[in-house]
Amino acid sequence: MTSATPLVLVANAGDGSISTFRLADGALERLAVTDGLPGTSTFVVDATRDLVYAAVKGDVPGIRTLALDRESGRLTPRSTTDLPRGGMNYLALTRDGTALLGASYGGGYGILAPIVDGVVGEPVSTIAYPRLHSVLPSADGRFAYFVSLGADLVAQYAIGDDLTLTPLDPPTVACPAGSGPRHLVLNDAQDAVYVLTEFTAEVLHFARNTEDGTLTPLDKATAYDTTKGLQRSVIDEDPLAHHYIWGADLHIGEDGRRLWASERTESTLGAVGVAASGSVLAADRFTVTETQPRGFAVSRDGAYLVAAGEKSTTVSLYRADADRLELLQQAETGTGANWVRFVD
Repeated sequence: MTSATPLVLVANAGDGSISTFRLADGALERLAVTDGLPGTSTFVVDATRDLVYAAVKGDVPGIRTLALDRESGRLTPRSTTDLPRGGMNYLALTRDGTALLGASYGGGYGILAPIVDGVVGEPVSTIAYPRLHSVLPSADGRFAYFVSLGADLVAQYAIGDDLTLTPLDPPTVACPAGSGPRHLVLNDAQDAVYVLTEFTAEVLHFARNTEDGTLTPLDKATAYDTTKGLQRSVIDEDPLAHHYIWGADLHIGEDGRRLWASERTESTLGAVGVAASGSVLAADRFTVTETQPRGFAVSRDGAYLVAAGEKSTTVSLYRADADRLELLQQAETGTGANWVRFVD
């Protein structure tokens, strides 16, 4: 289902809730706050069926299926799938919403599970790499890419008709040692993959073979403010205490000509340019945003960006114009806000 006025959903991990906003006439109106989602820090939306799949933590972590009422903004629990090996840090849908991919940072494993009538089934396939941070499928549902922050790599798989994951040849593609790859995006043409690193806040550009799914490293560009004296991060050390680089989230904007990236130590959003060839250009304009911006999202048309901060109780709505962000509004959401998605 689509709407002329999109919704914006924000996960508030500190409150265990998801806020629902309506975006209309350049302003956010908070419609509802759905509680009872302990530690939720990632979710994915099936806009066709108005279903939200949210990862929850607690004594028994799992994935909660919620029905979205677009008028009221309320999310109604439908089912829960337990994940005793550890909660998910990233979720993605594939095969037209009939299968769910997940990556668990703490558990060090990834899954591919079927969905039937909104119920997430037991994983058909499970893979293991240290500190998995994200996963995305190709648009055609034939391939999946898991990012391992702990092993500095992207693991690439073919998705079978039976939802089995088969490693490609080669099974992994290396990222720079100690860079801490974190989040990835695929461009609309599906011939490029971009990965943001946590410890160096660089965008890594990979060419993607659309036939066999394999990735090839090409170039990279910085996505943080190099004038602030930030030092390269060291795994398991406090980035704030040492003024380390702390890259977080990555999204495509402006018809693929721009990649927006967040950096948490200086609380900035940077715009990495994308050339016609797909190569990346270092960001040179930065917007200070919500404190510790772990998550943000860009509207489908690239005109709006909504950013959340882990140390803030508000989200910021911006109008995006090339590499400039114009602040339109700050709206109350909740504590520990860390995940944002538009719902058209």
